Order: sequence, then structure tokens, then C-alpha cells
Amino acid sequence: MINFDFKSINIKRVIVLAISLYLIYLIPSLIVANITKGTPKCSCCKHKTQLTFWTLQLNSQEDYFKKLIQKFEHENPDIKVNWVDVPYQEGEKKVLAALLTDNPPDLVNLTYDFSMTLAGKKALHEIPEVCFKNYVNEIKNSLNYEGKYYAIPFYATSAITIVNSDLYKKSQINKKITTYNDLFEFAKQVKEKTGKYIIFPTLTENDTALKLLNKYDIDYYNLASEKSNYIFSEFNRLYNDDLIPKESITQGHQEALEQYLSGQTMMIVTGANFLNIIRENAPQVYEKSVIYPQLTGDNGKYDFSLMDLAIPIKSKHKTQAIRFAMFLTNEKNQYEFAQKTSILPVNNEALQKFINILNKDKIKENKAKMISAMQLNNLTNVPYIGDDKKCIIDTINIYVQKILLEKNRLQIKNLLQTVENKVKSCKK
Repeated sequence: MINFDFKSINIKRVIVLAISLYLIYLIPSLIVANITKGTPKCSCCKHKTQLTFWTLQLNSQEDYFKKLIQKFEHENPDIKVNWVDVPYQEGEKKVLAALLTDNPPDLVNLTYDFSMTLAGKKALHEIPEVCFKNYVNEIKNSLNYEGKYYAIPFYATSAITIVNSDLYKKSQINKKITTYNDLFEFAKQVKEKTGKYIIFPTLTENDTALKLLNKYDIDYYNLASEKSNYIFSEFNRLYNDDLIPKESITQGHQEALEQYLSGQTMMIVTGANFLNIIRENAPQVYEKSVIYPQLTGDNGKYDFSLMDLAIPIKSKHKTQAIRFAMFLTNEKNQYEFAQKTSILPVNNEALQKFINILNKDKIKENKAKMISAMQLNNLTNVPYIGDDKKCIIDTINIYVQKILLEKNRLQIKNLLQTVENKVKSCKK
């Protein structure tokens, strides 16, 4: 038995230590509570905070946002939210112009890349990490910029694979195609058995090639790796052996969709919402369509797109803006938003509820949504490229075209070394 000498204990030190430990636990909770709690109701708030909120191309959800804002204002009677929806194509230009003024919007809906660029320019307000405990972990981590956070996740999307089951059956493939390696293996068999193509890849559209490489843990600074050589040698083989359409060297997603609608390709990687377009424009193809997860590389992870909410550094109402952002992305509101649209919730509880409900649904569109949502639990790392993204993407796409056209496959590694060097020069 151990005997304690209570007389030797410094009671004052024990009390100070106990209080310190309590505060360490309590302070983060108080920060979140202070941000998220509403203001006590008052009968006459004469000087309301005018909170300006900008979204990107969400005017189709006018009823949803008006109802949501009304509820927030009821819970926070000292705040008046002024909502402005900006056309997507004009978003960056309008935000940049607003940031130069002394009265920018208080909360802005941005793309992931643009928010990271603005964070790098010190144009956004830092958001306490304690505000992020309810978001999908991989998505939260993608918004970490130099150890800090300058944006709150708003919503995400993640493509799925739609497969023509009739062509699949005729191809006599003995396994489910889920990876790019499967695609490389069975492209010839599909063409021989059906006369059709396995897929219309959009390698030279936007950042498609870079997203594909990320699935093999390849980034823009190691493009000349052996994995890259394997991937692009395989696509070169498919292109030169007429196992993918020749138009895929220059055409994008619209042409890929047209080819799938007309039954010329067996599969397409696209958003779950495109099932509605397939149903309306090619009902016979729609009836034959089955849903697979997005194609993966050797790391088995899926890519995604993210929209977020950021607070300009010149905002005069930062605390209220964080409060409203967390209100927009709480479990209830995220779940409702996902139900009304084709987007995926980034709130953990809302995402799991969304998946559980859809899992009971047999409707094809809802199954596609469920598969897409499940992918958010296994995402690729999204490397931030920086201000040089356009230069890097354009350079990669030009050389992807050169690689596809190359007749001597031994030259592909040299082309990859060249593009790696040119990409690095974009960063200078």
C-alpha cells in the first residue's frame, strides 16, 4: 500500500495546474460556441450588421438560400445577410476587383485553387482550426495552407463511371473495370468484340492529366518517373492502335458525352448529374447504363472538386461571417442542400446520413449519388500548384498531345523529361 504525504503537496500548485488543464480543454469549445451561437432575440435591433455573402452560379437555388438566410437572421437578429450570386465565369474577376476596395463582401464562395491563391497573397482572413472538427478529414486537410486555414469547405463533387452494360456483355470481359490498368488491359478486347471504343479519354482537357497522375502519387515536379512513362506509354499504345478515338487528342468532355450517348464508347467518367442528360437524350443507352466507381490508379483513391467559403482580410464582420459559414455547412443545412442539388455534403454527419439514406434507394440517379458520396471517404491528395497553375496545365496538355502522336514509344521518356523541365520553369 502506498502512503501519500499530503502535507508535502503544494495545494496552490495543484489548484493552478487543475485550472490550467481545464482551460486548455475549455477554450477551443468556447471559441466555437462564441462563433456559432446566435445573438439573444431583441425587439428592436436598430443597427444591424450588414453581412454581404457572395455565391458562384447558385441562383437556381434561390428559394433554398432565401429560406436559409431568413432562418439565420431569425436566430441572429443583429445580422442582416445580403446575398449576391455571381456568374461563374465572372467570379474571379469580380472578387479580385472587390478585394481592392475597402468594402469587400464578408463571405465569398470560391473555387479551391482561387482560395489557395488568395491565401498565398495574404488576402484572406485566417480561420481558427477548431472550426473544422465537423468536416470530412481529407477535404479539411486540402484547405491547409502552410499550416493554417483560410477557407471553410462548402460543397464537393466526385465523378463516377457510367458503363453501357450491353457493350460490356458483348465484350465478354470477366471482371469489373475499376482501374486504369483494367482499361489498358481490356481496350483491345472491347474493340475486337464490339467494334466500339472502351472510353473517350479527355486527357488534354483542363487538369485531367494531372488528376490522373495524382492517382499514382505523381505530381507535376516528377513527371519523368517510371510510373508516368508506363501510364503515357499505355495511352500512346491505345491511341496509335486505334483503341481510343482519334478526336480524344483535342476534344473534351462534351465530345466524350456525345460518343457515349451514341453508343460509340462503352464507358464514360463523369458527374452523377449527367445521368439525367443521358436519360433525356438517349433513353435506350440510359436503360443499359450501370454505375461503377470512378477509375483509380495504383493508390486506389478518387479525385474530387471542392468549393469553399472564404473571408476577405478587409471584411469588417469576420466573426459574423465565420458564424454564417458554419451555419451554412452544419449537418442539417448541408444535408438539405445535397438533397436539392447534385452536390455532395462536406459536413461529416451530413455526408454519412446522405449515404445511408441513398443506400436504401434503387433509383439509378440516387445510386450514382451514393457511390459518388462514398468516394469522399477515400480521396487523393490535392497538391496546391499556385499562381503558375495555368502555365503548368497548358504545358502538360501540349506534351500529352505530343506523347499520344509519338510513333516511337522509346521517345516517350525523353518527352516526359522535357515537359518536367518546362513545368519547373513555370515556377521560376
